[in-house]
Amino acid sequence: MRRFLKGLCYHSLIRNSAPKCRLQSSLPSFSHINVANPRKHIYAVELNRPEKSNALNLVLWSELGQCFRLLSSLESCRCIVLSGNGKNFCSGIDLVDFMTNIAGTMSSKSDVSRRALFAEGIVRRFQDDITAVELCNKPVIAAVHNGCIGAGLNLITACDVRICTSDAWFQLKEVDIGIAADVGVLQRMPKIVANDSFMREISFTARKVSSDEALKQGLVSTVYADRESMMKEVLHLASTIASKSPVAVQGTKKALVYARDHSVQNGLDQVGDDEEACIHT
Repeated sequence: MRRFLKGLCYHSLIRNSAPKCRLQSSLPSFSHINVANPRKHIYAVELNRPEKSNALNLVLWSELGQCFRLLSSLESCRCIVLSGNGKNFCSGIDLVDFMTNIAGTMSSKSDVSRRALFAEGIVRRFQDDITAVELCNKPVIAAVHNGCIGAGLNLITACDVRICTSDAWFQLKEVDIGIAADVGVLQRMPKIVANDSFMREISFTARKVSSDEALKQGLVSTVYADRESMMKEVLHLASTIASKSPVAVQGTKKALVYARDHSVQNGLDQVGDDEEACIHT
């Protein structure tokens, strides 16, 4: 939220002879996120801390929430593509930043209860910023290349569609740093992969999951040979979604998210109530 958007196009595609991106000047700029408008009604959100493999520091984490809340209310946006700049999609939480900016403040609290209250507030903020992706009323497609670790895996489980390159790998790393994953993956991913044993295994062991295994288990829907082909096809997919009625698509996303956490009858009641809006358009 500090500067107006830089003239940076969606790098993965633009460097390979695609048309120039259009940037939405009404949107604010971000320090660690690139936002572009590569095609009509499509917005590209790119994690941009390549020197840190897009590790989530406090600024990037907050900007994610801000960005998706803004795009949710932006009428010209109908579909969003989320990707990462540099070698990896996302290497997880930035532990150095965390220790510098959070751990010191926490340790300065006078007693255990105050430290616990402070920690709870931080976790809730992180959770809300990831959940902003899920609550965004526009479909979000995660395009993953190479490493997708820890917080990165939490992030993509809040997306609607996940695709990846053949060199992509996924790792739920939290147990290796002595914590339980606490920003959504343990709640969302079991309802994505539908394999409880697999989910528990990777959560307990922190082992790497290859792109082929991710496809087999249903974490991703398609695997592409390389990043160039993935970025080309993801824009084609986003264009197809954006060509549909935004009322119908956004209503469908709302119904799917609601149905995941409610009974069939509750889901039917919800979509029945909301369908009136579609009928009158």
